[in-house]
Amino acid sequence: MRKQEEPYLTGNLTAMIDVVFQLIIFFVCAVSLQNAANDDSITLTLAPDSRAVRTKDPREIRIDVHKDGSLSIARQKMSPELLGVLLKKTVADCGNPDLVPIILRGDESALHEKVQGALDACSQAGIVKIKFAALREKGR
Repeated sequence: MRKQEEPYLTGNLTAMIDVVFQLIIFFVCAVSLQNAANDDSITLTLAPDSRAVRTKDPREIRIDVHKDGSLSIARQKMSPELLGVLLKKTVADCGNPDLVPIILRGDESALHEKVQGALDACSQAGIVKIKFAALREKGR
């Protein structure tokens, strides 16, 4: 009795390798764009007893308060008035201020008055849940 031959799976490896390289390029670009939004000129204050945030919300808005008191989002400088208009529009589009996560990144040498301007813009838009960014230990 003759043994039945098993069929071999064949496929075009070139196409599969091409897809893998495309995915690698996509993820490298996505990570570099995410890191480009962070402003490295801001020196965060230390908060060694704080809780670390484990999950990251893709909808979050990071407001940076610089040493000189200027405000920015994703490295785009803006006035407190413009920030308020932007946040009101975001809340109106979302429908619920609790669904707009805000992270306030204030430089350790920024005046409290300037940080208060960003907080006022958030409260005028109806946003009351705000997280403050800080470092747990120096250098991280």
